[in-house]
Amino acid sequence: MSRTPHPLVDGTGVPGADRVASWAAGLVEPGLSDAERVDRIRACEDLKAQLCAAQARLSVDLDVSQCEEQTHRGVPADQRGRGVAGQVALARRESPHRGGTHLGLAKVLVHEMPHALAAMEAGVLSEWRATLVARETACLSREDRAAVDTRLFADPATAEGWGDRRLVAEAKKIGYTLDPRAVVDRARREVSERRVSVRPVPETMSQVTALLPAAQGIAVWACLGAHADRLRAQGDPRTRGQIMADTLVVRVTGQDTAEAVPVAVNMTLSDQTLIAGGTDPAWLGGHGPIPAALARELTATATEQALATLRKLYVSPTTGQLTALESVARTFPAGLGLFLDLRDQSCRTPWCDAPVRHHDHIEDWAVGGPTTGINGQGLCEQCNHTKQAPGWTTTTDPPDPFDAGSSRHRVTTTTPTGHQVTSTAPDLPRPAVQIHTLTRREKRLLELVLAV
Repeated sequence: MSRTPHPLVDGTGVPGADRVASWAAGLVEPGLSDAERVDRIRACEDLKAQLCAAQARLSVDLDVSQCEEQTHRGVPADQRGRGVAGQVALARRESPHRGGTHLGLAKVLVHEMPHALAAMEAGVLSEWRATLVARETACLSREDRAAVDTRLFADPATAEGWGDRRLVAEAKKIGYTLDPRAVVDRARREVSERRVSVRPVPETMSQVTALLPAAQGIAVWACLGAHADRLRAQGDPRTRGQIMADTLVVRVTGQDTAEAVPVAVNMTLSDQTLIAGGTDPAWLGGHGPIPAALARELTATATEQALATLRKLYVSPTTGQLTALESVARTFPAGLGLFLDLRDQSCRTPWCDAPVRHHDHIEDWAVGGPTTGINGQGLCEQCNHTKQAPGWTTTTDPPDPFDAGSSRHRVTTTTPTGHQVTSTAPDLPRPAVQIHTLTRREKRLLELVLAV
């Protein structure tokens, strides 16, 4: 397939951002033939790979420069480089975890896999495919990883046309040939990484994933499948997948049925959504927004089973902000911690939507920062550690008296290079129901459900 040339560098070899932007803007134009459209689609793909290669080199240069600056500041050797991944993440509009992955890959490409980096710069290897090979060679020595790099990418035509699975398989095969013991040791170490995670998926569903050793994972799947097959043979009307899912819930929770599982969750919803047929969605902790009708159904079911314990939250009708709570404690007490969880909903770092794990003082407690809702924010563990790196500062933005929307809690983070990002707390359901407008039956339901 022919490729449309692209001007990543000018005649002097110096990158020209304006020239690239102008060229990219002219890619889509009327009157192109289908062959030209295909060529330009390929050119865009080549350009993406080349830009990723440039990001890798820039990320490594940033890491070197920041480590040198931290050395001059007297930062201990084992702490140098902290916060660099966070800066890369913010620059790429990604979470700090992804920023660490990008920085790690950049170091591998620049220092250990030069042929893969050259293939990216030539536009024939994507960042994702380079990541796959880097993962599969992580257990090898620097010399062996370089050997894999040479065999796969010294000639860009070697892996041309391979799918991701074949590329991974070839990298594994070469690695095992070079150092079988390292591959086996890695497999043994992976057992320590076993874990269970959950993430929301569309249609108010959630996906629970277990990372298990191969034998255990296959055993779990086989056991659930065999049980489902037996019930299906006995006439159970559920599908095989439904039976497997229900059986998993029953066996893990120890309940009689999958529907009778008592769980502790935070669900935030407005009074109108709860009792007046409102349509504003509720927020389910650890999942995200759910339809108003489903929120009412969950609340009613929990109330009937005496499992509901709801707390009244006082929210400004105009701004949607919770009433601030204060404490003189060094750490955030349980009530104030819950306040931050409900207000922030997920990690407050821009582009990071990880669950809140730490309650952080925006202005550090050691320098006089109070333990209050205004001076607190919910962060994931990695973002909290990143914030403690040298050169990072955070401040709470005061509300603008001429902007009603600015009263939402806002935090500005400044990185060591002077770049700033702002995080604004999400909207919460706002009160809309006046008690005197409720019927007697609605008032009774409100008293029962919101009893504290």
